[in-house]
Amino acid sequence: MTQFSDLGLAQPLQEALAAKGYTTPTPIQAQAIPPVLSGRDLCGIAQTGTGKTAAFALPSLHRLAESAKPRQQKSCRMLVLAPTRELASQIAESFVAYGKNMRLSVTTVFGGVPIPRQVRALSSGVDILVATPGRLLDLIDQRALTLRDVEILVLDEADQMLDLGFIHSLRRIHALVPKKRQTLFFSATMPKTIAELGDAFLTDSVKVSVAPPSTTAERVEQCVTFVNQGEKQALLTLTIRATQIDRALVFTRTKHGADRVVKHLQAAGIACNAIHGNKSQPQRERALAAFKSGEAPILVATDIAARGIDVSGVSHVFNFELPNVPEQYVHRIGRTARAGATGIAISFVADDERAYLRSIEKLTRVKPAIVPLPEDFIAEQARLPKPKVETRPQGHGRPDARRHDGERPAGGAPKRHFGPRKGAPGAHRNAVRKTSGR
Repeated sequence: MTQFSDLGLAQPLQEALAAKGYTTPTPIQAQAIPPVLSGRDLCGIAQTGTGKTAAFALPSLHRLAESAKPRQQKSCRMLVLAPTRELASQIAESFVAYGKNMRLSVTTVFGGVPIPRQVRALSSGVDILVATPGRLLDLIDQRALTLRDVEILVLDEADQMLDLGFIHSLRRIHALVPKKRQTLFFSATMPKTIAELGDAFLTDSVKVSVAPPSTTAERVEQCVTFVNQGEKQALLTLTIRATQIDRALVFTRTKHGADRVVKHLQAAGIACNAIHGNKSQPQRERALAAFKSGEAPILVATDIAARGIDVSGVSHVFNFELPNVPEQYVHRIGRTARAGATGIAISFVADDERAYLRSIEKLTRVKPAIVPLPEDFIAEQARLPKPKVETRPQGHGRPDARRHDGERPAGGAPKRHFGPRKGAPGAHRNAVRKTSGR
């Protein structure tokens, strides 16, 4: 059996791995590290939770340390692109942990936080930059960053970057990095569009695949329950109450759906938080911290978190709503059964979602077991507490011009009157004040 000590990694890396108790590489690590060490481009296909980050972080750290160079202002030697803030943060944490015995700087940039702080962090240059595409291009447009010195480019979770609409950003970035570089391309799925993107970025690459594309984790027990849409909330609450859960992720299709689920679970006394694109970065960080610590062991998320959460001990994944893109199912349930553990994925399927289920079964070649509704479900459902409805006291404040989701009301923005109306007392005086230039 291959050991990390057999791969020719630098001594500081081996010491960091030993400190973490890592001795045996995962299949993706054992197959990817040697060609990356030799400088080859690589296309890696592996399910989430198989150790992809170490597969590119370890050999890249080795190569950067071996050819040490002074940092250039507003520049980086290695660029790692990730689709979400959470994934970018976790990749950066891995680089810091593996490279703790090396003098290599690691910086992360993504949206949701003030850009001036990131501009200052990049001013003197960094060795390794982990970024989301949007914020990266913002910094480039502000001339706070150049990609002319990139030696190693990594695209992690490339398929989700396309799902999130980053294709034009990736093409811009591709035009800005040097043609002579090493490119490492990782994805859990490999549809045709991803293969075409890989062909554009890679040159004479080595392909490493440790599982057939779009297969689900073998250690995940998958099951479905057919239920009316309006009864899903009660089923989720009762299932969580009756199940021994270490940590669980609950996936919804919409941000407001996630918030509604949290309100009902909290009303039933279940500690939980939501994480989605409408949450600020500090809110997302607090929710993840509470999830990791076990303070709030249920995390309700949209697909933005499907590949951005690498937390050990996730025993269950609940698909409150099935994704309309079948590949997302693979990434959702990949949040459990990580690092050799087992897990359970439970999907609640309404009548209008049966087509989504058939697409998922066709993609994964797995037919989940059917679990019936619990006995006395109707009676138990009736006894569940309902969340309190927040009401605005009459006569206090004025209604907001936007709904809580940030969209304009159906009738457009309400009319606003700045100063007295025409013909009203004081109107002439206001007009005079305007013409005075004040």
